[in-house]
Order: sequence, then C-alpha cells, then structure tokens
Amino acid sequence: MNTPHESPVVIPIRPLERQARGVARRTPKGRQVPPAARERVAALCAGLEPRADLLIEHLHRLNDAEGALRQGQLAALAERLRLSQVEVYEVASFYHHFRLVDDDAQVATTTVRVCTSLACAMAGGDDLLASTQAALAGRAGVAVDAAPCIGQCHQAPAACVGQHQLPRASTEAIEQVIARGDTGPRALPAPAPNGLEQLQRLLAGGLTPDAVIAELKAANLRGLGGAGFPAWRKWETVRAQPGVRHGVVNIDEGEVGTFKDWQVLATGAPQVLEGVLIAAAVVGLSHVWLYLRDEYHDARALLAREIDALQPRLRDLAERFPHYTPPRIELRRGAGAYICGEESALIESIEGKRGLPRLKPPIVAHHGVFGRPTLAHNLETLWWVPALLAHGGAAWAAQGRRGRHGLRRFSVSGRVQTPGVHLAPAGITLRELIDEFAGGMAEGHTLHAYLPGGASGGILPASLADVPLDFDTLAEHGAFVGSMAVVVLGQHDTAREAALNLMRFFEHESCGQCTPCRAGTGQLTRLMQAPQWDADRMGELSAVMREASICGLGQAAPNPVDSVLRFFPREVGR
Repeated sequence: MNTPHESPVVIPIRPLERQARGVARRTPKGRQVPPAARERVAALCAGLEPRADLLIEHLHRLNDAEGALRQGQLAALAERLRLSQVEVYEVASFYHHFRLVDDDAQVATTTVRVCTSLACAMAGGDDLLASTQAALAGRAGVAVDAAPCIGQCHQAPAACVGQHQLPRASTEAIEQVIARGDTGPRALPAPAPNGLEQLQRLLAGGLTPDAVIAELKAANLRGLGGAGFPAWRKWETVRAQPGVRHGVVNIDEGEVGTFKDWQVLATGAPQVLEGVLIAAAVVGLSHVWLYLRDEYHDARALLAREIDALQPRLRDLAERFPHYTPPRIELRRGAGAYICGEESALIESIEGKRGLPRLKPPIVAHHGVFGRPTLAHNLETLWWVPALLAHGGAAWAAQGRRGRHGLRRFSVSGRVQTPGVHLAPAGITLRELIDEFAGGMAEGHTLHAYLPGGASGGILPASLADVPLDFDTLAEHGAFVGSMAVVVLGQHDTAREAALNLMRFFEHESCGQCTPCRAGTGQLTRLMQAPQWDADRMGELSAVMREASICGLGQAAPNPVDSVLRFFPREVGR
C-alpha cells in the first residue's frame, strides 16, 4: 500500500493483457490511416464497389495512378474494404506488377519492362535491357526492369513502356515513347462484328443444349490452354452440378513462347464472347469472369469496349426470349503472376487473394469460384464453339493429319523466317510447320532443337522434327505440346542455355507455396550454372519436384533439364 508521501507505482498493461482485461485501445490496431491517404484512395477508387474480391482491381487503381503502392494508402484501402491490413499487404506483395514503397518515397511514374525470356533473349533482350538501363540511368520518374515473357515473342525483343507494348524494341524506340509521353495502351483496330447467330439459334430452339454438346464431341474439341481435357466432358460435369454455377475464361497466357490468345483477342473478341454466352446458356452459368494477363493492356481496352457494346444486345435477346437470362460478364485484370494460369490459382486471384494453387480434390468443376461449380476454359477453346456449331464438329475434326482431329494455333518464334501465330492441322510435324507456315528457317540458321510446348513442354532435338505435334504424341520423348508454343533453336544456340533461361523463369514465377517447387527451381538454377552438370543430383531433384509439387508448375519445371540430359549430353560436359 502506498503511503501519502510515496508516488503511486504505474504498471504498464501490455497489449495482450489489455485485451484480456477488456481495456479499450486508444487507437485502432495496425498502421493508422492518414486522412490524406483516405481521401486519395476514395478519389482513385470512385465507382469501384468496395468488395473484398475486387481488392486487386483497387490495387491497380492505386498503382497506376501513383506508380507504386504507398503504405498509408494500403491502410486506407484495408479500411475501405473492411479487410485487415495484413490481408491487403500479402496480396499486394504477391504480384510482380505492384511496387510497395513508404509514404514519402520518390517513385517512378513510368516502368519500362524489357523481356529477357527465351525468344527475346535469343534476339538480344539482355543487351537491350543493359543498354536501356544505361541510357535511362538517373532519369527522373523512370524505372527499367527485367521482365519475364510479355507475350510478344514473335516480335522479339519486346518491351513494355508503362502500358505501351513495344515490339521489336530498341533503346532509341523506348526513349522516343517516353519522350512523347505515349505510355498508354496501343489502340487495336476494332474486330469484325459478330451477329451472335449461333447463340440466337440456340435460344430459338434450332439447337438444343444436348445438340451443342454433341457437336463438341464430334469435333473432339479439347481445352487449348495446355491440358487438352475434352471440352464436352467439362460442360457435362458442371451442367450436372446443382445450384448456382459460374464460369471463368483463362486469358492469362504466361507460358514462355505463347502469344496466340493475344492474337485471338485482337482479331476475334466478339466470337470469343459468343462462345462464352453459348457455354453459359448450355451449362447454366450465372456469372462469368474473364481473367486477362496484365501485360495485354491493348487487348484489355478492346475487350472492355466489346463487353460494353454487348450489353444492349443481351437486353434485347432477353426481351425476345423471355426464358433467357444472360450471365453477368466481368473482366478482371491479372497483376503479373504466371502461376495464375493454373485454374485454381486464377480463381483465388478472382476472389481477391494471392494466386496460390488449391489442393485437389475437389476439382473446380465441383468447387470453384466462391465455392460454386465452375466451368474453366481457355479463350481459344470458346472461340471455336460458334464455328463448330455453324459448320459441324465432324467437318472440323476431319482437318487434322495423321489421325489427329481439328486445327491448332501454333505460336511460333525463334529462328524462323516468319514467326507468328499459324493455324495448322493438328498432327503436323515441326518440319512441316516451319516449311509450310513459318517460311523456313531464318537466314544463316539450321535446325538444332525446338520447344514443342513452351517453357514446360521440354526441348527436343532436330532428329525428332518429324514427330506429330498434338496432345499425347510426345509423351514417350518426355515432352508435351501444351499451349502449342513452339520456339525454334538454330545451330548457334544451345539447349543448355535455353534450359537455364527457362529455369530462371520458373524460379522467378514459383508462388512459393510448396517446398519442392520453391526450393527445387532455385537449386536447379544454381546447378545448371556449373561447368559440368551433376546429372545424379539433378535427377533426384527432378523426381522430387514431379512427385511432390502441388501444381503443374513444379511438376513440369524439370522438363527442360531432363530433356537436355537425355538428348544433348555433349552440352553438359558428360
């Protein structure tokens, strides 16, 4: 007990004790929200619903306007969306295109991203990065970063200046874009209009939902995003689920060497949307999200215009056909994460979270967006649907070669005369693809090796240039065709250097959720830089990654290494 002459002893109450005793906090938990930050966030995010699933869209608003994400504004955003600050921070720090800074930091208003992935590296991307960094060093308001594939492999080396895609880039061209202030998206020409004839035929009863699925079966249409799963089986599975069903369209093509989806959007966005609407009507989808990779700023502007232009036509159809309820179509913007090409990671991102792949089961057809059964498709698969209904699935299937079915869009880059997207028969060989569609080998180059399916599809030697290219035809060679991304190497290239470039990509893009992928990609990258490869150690790592990784990134990342060890032993010092 204190005497009248003694000062009272003050014992501080620690935060946990304060909570246990029910003592009120003087301030809210976490970083305090500056009033100016609250006002700035409210202004930049005006018109955007304050929903947690729109967190990434809110982050884009701030990042686009400020050139970065400031800590005080992140706190204000958490308050606006009724999320904890840690939830906002973990999402903001996950995606590559968000730059986090302190409130008073000076930030670049323009970021130049120079692609250094395989096709661009073969075309001098590393030199372009170095020369651009030197030329713009100290330039106020400009940052220059190396970037993984930006979907312009056929126009290598490529860069992105702000939101302006710059094909066949040079340091001088980059400087000119900055000087003009021309850092917004390029304007793409309006695609040919679409009359929605097949959708109207379905709504009018000229086609039944069962007849639509039958045409998909007759065509043997498979998912064209990489996995090749039969499309009709997905439709039947989701259609059979009770309750509300959703759909997602995967336009997050980040596979090194892949750019076909950009070409499909740039020339045929209305047909993609008709395919989406037909799938929604047949399967019974109430809400469809289109998830587009962030590098495609030009295609995003075009697609947004097409979605807006579609709305009055859908209202008209709903009036003409009272039984028809159009789905809600929502465009979502990726933020620089290759892992979101995996469908469950993409769904996590749509929900406003980090793009971490989900453990399976359940599959997304049973438990997808917000826990509802979800039809997930690559956009090219849906682009084909109206054409198959117009001309018949069997007629489309008959256009393949060597017993394969249908047509394929091949993204062809590297040492060829005419890189680009080439529509060719399924089952075509690499040699035929080069000679008949890509104009032959580039001047001064002979075929040394090729990637049949992008970064994860393996590397095959010239001696296997006559193997049919399609789903399931390359398995015995430890490769797959995936998203049909073909990168051609000449005699001056090495499979070893190509594989190292790809493994650096995988290391950069691993989401870090599982140890085999997170640690394995880093260890393989280091081992591949040794003068002589340790084949036994690499083989052990490969086996662990294939067996224990959660998703396809870690499971397929060793493919380039295994291919080099199998087909190019002279390049690894054995």
